[in-house]
Amino acid sequence: MNLRWGGPSPPCTRAARVAHKRLDSDDQPPAKCARLSPAEAGDTHGLLGASPGSPASPASSPVPATHQGPSRIGAFLLLPLADRESVHSAMNADTGDELLCKVFDMGLYQEKIRAYGVLPAHKNVAGIRDIILGERKAYVFLDKDFGDMHTLVKSCRRLDEGRACSLFRQAALAVAHCHQAGVVLGDLKLRKFVFADDKRTRVRLESLEDCRVLEDPNDDSMSDTHGCPAYVSPEILSGSAPYSGKMADMWSLGVMLYTMLVGRYPFHDPDPATLFSKIRRGQCCLPDGLSPKAKCLLQSLLRKEPWERLTAAELLSHPWFQQPPPSQEAAPGEQDAGAAEQTVPTFHVEEDSDLFC
Repeated sequence: MNLRWGGPSPPCTRAARVAHKRLDSDDQPPAKCARLSPAEAGDTHGLLGASPGSPASPASSPVPATHQGPSRIGAFLLLPLADRESVHSAMNADTGDELLCKVFDMGLYQEKIRAYGVLPAHKNVAGIRDIILGERKAYVFLDKDFGDMHTLVKSCRRLDEGRACSLFRQAALAVAHCHQAGVVLGDLKLRKFVFADDKRTRVRLESLEDCRVLEDPNDDSMSDTHGCPAYVSPEILSGSAPYSGKMADMWSLGVMLYTMLVGRYPFHDPDPATLFSKIRRGQCCLPDGLSPKAKCLLQSLLRKEPWERLTAAELLSHPWFQQPPPSQEAAPGEQDAGAAEQTVPTFHVEEDSDLFC
């Protein structure tokens, strides 16, 4: 069903205003399916690797994969997706519609979907199609996707500027829409953006479950350190003061764009402490093969100081988006970005091989 949300309401009750379906019987939700564990998890060359991690805590151990057949929830047949934990392919047995289903604990789901109640609909942000409540689990149905940007870049190694420009602009539109509505995304990465069509030309933000709804749209100060190490911004690693959530999102967008154009992360090292030191320095190499406008945009996003980065609205006005950039076929070389060396304070962290998301 298409959900219509009412006006503002307290955070804990916003989701309750939807006319949820509820199962009469005691539902038995499908078991969680383990994520795949690619060999590149500790890739020393910074190529796209495995599962998300957090600079504040080590990644959890993968659950052994087991065969899981389809289950039925209401009118939907659910089949777990092997590479996406607690996400299922869903087919409506009555209409034949194909959707995705995310499963949440009943005590958490209202907070997880809270942002959908404050964010106006947008073509580059996934929307909720249906919700079914069980005794212990909530089943949230979203539009089906056709893979994510992480997988595309990993398979292509890198994208030419023309294609990267088209896809990245749609990701930037989604972020700008969220920021304007007082929603900070956090933990932004390529895997968060999926394709809305099988030709992989239309991009949308996969979900809003990990975002932060600002109580005051003019105050985006944050202090948590949730995120993937490869995408985390320098100010989050410092931990000495609150940081701007929106500007941290802009850094992550810069990491996304660099990875799309170059085929590896701008900052990479198998040792977490060394990786974080590189990020805190804020220096990376820009390939020779990139156009001047692409280099300019990357340098405008991957700025060590948050207030020097482009905002989401400013990003969309950058000249790189105004005309189709040339396709880059030759493998790019590297040159130093040219920034002066900066002192990096000592940063201690436990070793964690799951650095790349």
